Amino acid sequence: MQRSVRRWLVGALTAAMASAGAVTVTPPPASADLTATADTVYYWNSVLQETFRRQGGGPGPLARAAAIMHAGVHDAINSAWWSTQQGVGNGYHNYGVDWIVGPQVDGDLAAGYTARDLLVAALPAQAAYVQQAFTDRYGTRSQTDARRLADLVINGDKYDRVGDGSADTTSYTLDNVPGAWRPTGNTCLTAANAVDPHWGAVKPFSLTSGSQFRRSGPAGYTSYSALLSSSAYATQVNEVKALGRATGSTRTADQTQAAWFWANDLDGTYKPPGQYLALTETVSRARLTEARQVARLFARVGLAMADASIAAWDEKYRTSLDLWRPETAIQLADTDNNPATVADPAWRPLSADRSNVSFSPCFPAWVSGHATIGAAWAGIMRSTFGDAVSFVGRTEDPHAVGVTRSFTSFTQAATENARSRIYLGVHYSFDGDDGQAIGYDVASWVYPRHFGTFNCPITCW
Repeated sequence: MQRSVRRWLVGALTAAMASAGAVTVTPPPASADLTATADTVYYWNSVLQETFRRQGGGPGPLARAAAIMHAGVHDAINSAWWSTQQGVGNGYHNYGVDWIVGPQVDGDLAAGYTARDLLVAALPAQAAYVQQAFTDRYGTRSQTDARRLADLVINGDKYDRVGDGSADTTSYTLDNVPGAWRPTGNTCLTAANAVDPHWGAVKPFSLTSGSQFRRSGPAGYTSYSALLSSSAYATQVNEVKALGRATGSTRTADQTQAAWFWANDLDGTYKPPGQYLALTETVSRARLTEARQVARLFARVGLAMADASIAAWDEKYRTSLDLWRPETAIQLADTDNNPATVADPAWRPLSADRSNVSFSPCFPAWVSGHATIGAAWAGIMRSTFGDAVSFVGRTEDPHAVGVTRSFTSFTQAATENARSRIYLGVHYSFDGDDGQAIGYDVASWVYPRHFGTFNCPITCW
């Protein structure tokens, strides 16, 4: 990962070499496997997904944690491999750590130290669980060089995220006009419940800003009054009104299944970032074997999803339109000044909690976070494997227990995910279309810029 900490890394390497003198290695137990494998990545990915289930909340902080942890795991595994090769060969030559750790560095343990410490830093409420997961895998195993390598990676990652805006607690102010998002009841009662209104201003991992790939507005409109009076708006409201209602809809059985399959909106599930990490593992296990390849794939997916979530939240909260959810639009259609829409105060979305009480996510509709994150994932996957890849996906949504769905391409999966939000009754078509456009732009930006192939000492960065 090419970070903004190059001067820090040069200083850290110089200090480490000066203090270390001759490299010393504390041997691990004879039974320990010094080589990081694909299983190293999969193990920590499963730990990450469990932290999502325990943490809950919006996708932004979860995707951020995925980017931080998987980028660190990649850097630890890759750097340990280079150390075992004593810096000889071709490939992604990261950090130059082969200068300060020995060729017997325990790469699996270095990745474990890195994953544990970065995940705890990103999601501190899950520290006890993460520590137990570390102990379950490594027991009392230790090694000086693995710790030294992990510290270099960890400190670089932490330095890069200092002051990134993720801890902002700025409250949300409602626009209070027709078309503007407002709380939708149940657990979304006031503006104070708005989920992560600051997230669009978080410093991206790769993008120049959260607004880098901004769209021009839903259906191209930048004011509430112009949008609400348009025929495009009426068409999309009436589409979701028919397809997305809880009862009496025009959905097919397959569309209903797709709606629930992709939902994962409820706390206690692995949420959308976790579902895409699970899909990544499904494809990776079938097509990759080498640890560095697997780690690089997950790191790229993590970065793309994290920046996609920032870009989506930029659109939701930081543009001129914080668009109301379909249930509000349909219930209050008599206020939109559009004769092609008809109010239905009793309309509720298919989306529901574990008690089957309908709800809409507690943040603006445009753009769809699901669609943006899904397209970012698909973009990385098709850049890695090509698009025509068949795979079977699973879900953790409680309304789709045991359901699997088959896909013949990454694009097909991402498109179905975007459309599913209409079937669920929580989004309009332009939410998904614009979200996908942003997500693919994010992936196209991230893929060639991070974790690529080069062989270069740190001095030529």
